[in-house]
Amino acid sequence: MSNVDAARLQMAYSLAFHMIFAALGVGMPLLMFIAEGLWLKTRNEQYLRLAKTWAKATGILFAIGAVSGTGLSFEMGLLWPKFMGFAGATIGPAFALEGFAFFLEAIFLGLYLYGWDRLKPVAHWLSGLVVALSGATSSALVVASNAWMQNPIGVDVLKTNPEAMDAVGALFRNPTWGIMTIHSTLSTYAATGFAVAGVYAWNALRGRIDTMRQKAIKIALAVGSLAALAMPATGDISARAVAHSQPAKLAAMEAQFTTERRAPLRIGGIPNTATQQVPFAIEIPGGLSFLAFSDVNAEIKGLDQVPRADWPMVPLVHISFQLMVGAGVLMLLVALVYWWLRHRRGEEGLIHSAWPMRMLVLASPLGFMALETGWIVSEVGRQPWIIAGVMRTAEAVTPAPGIMTTLALFLTLYTLLAVVLAGLLRRIRHA
Repeated sequence: MSNVDAARLQMAYSLAFHMIFAALGVGMPLLMFIAEGLWLKTRNEQYLRLAKTWAKATGILFAIGAVSGTGLSFEMGLLWPKFMGFAGATIGPAFALEGFAFFLEAIFLGLYLYGWDRLKPVAHWLSGLVVALSGATSSALVVASNAWMQNPIGVDVLKTNPEAMDAVGALFRNPTWGIMTIHSTLSTYAATGFAVAGVYAWNALRGRIDTMRQKAIKIALAVGSLAALAMPATGDISARAVAHSQPAKLAAMEAQFTTERRAPLRIGGIPNTATQQVPFAIEIPGGLSFLAFSDVNAEIKGLDQVPRADWPMVPLVHISFQLMVGAGVLMLLVALVYWWLRHRRGEEGLIHSAWPMRMLVLASPLGFMALETGWIVSEVGRQPWIIAGVMRTAEAVTPAPGIMTTLALFLTLYTLLAVVLAGLLRRIRHA
């Protein structure tokens, strides 16, 4: 295996795991904040028990996420030294600010976990708000660096006169950053909400039915449903941005091999790069042109305008995109069915009905499926560039030997972290 392939595999494996830890680390503080807020409003002790349980989960996820995130920061320097040498001064401010957000989150998480009987109730609740906001801010700051890699603003200045580079402007005035941040943050809330609801639905199927678990499902599904409802809008805006700044990625997402007007929107299909056909796809004439440019007659640039050496992995990107959209649609359908049934049957009748609970269990991984496949679309769709149109991934990788050794070490690390996280979360019990 070449250095490039080994480095890619190592980053892919590490990020796939870290995204789960990070998404839960962003979503769980919001759930605990909402639960404690409902306790302050109603004085119902069940909301307090939920807040305390979810606070324990947040503490565990914070610790695991810190370890996995530290590992990733080492990988950036170990695997991609040429990239860091070129772009480090530009993306550095985002990671520096993320460090401040991380420590702010750590401080207030400590206050939250150990301040139940030491802080006034409202002050304790507000410390949970800081945890939730700083966790989301950390995520947004990391996304800023990735948004610059997707749309490298100011790169000409960076090449000719690095000292004059406005790193803060390139990061935070980048039009790609805002929509990526909103979309990715919503995806963490959707993934967390559906996953937590699925856990409590599983408990209900095993006979653990009480009003506290009903409340847990209600809170988690409310967060997950609202996020899932907003994601199609942010996803549409994001796709339009890709159409303007990264036409090759859009062509790979839709398996658009030829440049044409009235380009169809393809549902399903397995792209064949040899024949440049998409068997088994359902095509909606003009659909892609309309979604990308609000005009069914708009021209969509195909992969025929991209050198073959610069093509992304079209089958992987297209299929991942289809899975991402499919998971999002299913989440919306599940949410609509749940809230309709809850309106018809009431909370008590719904949790005692087996098939709605099975539906929530089956839907529990959909948010993470959308999150992971969306990441594949974003990152694999940018290939073969580590900085879009500026630096190839093959140019950025370290020439040093030994990547297979670090690959094995990091595979072991992230697998162990996943096992430890699963074991610790299983030990959490309601008081």
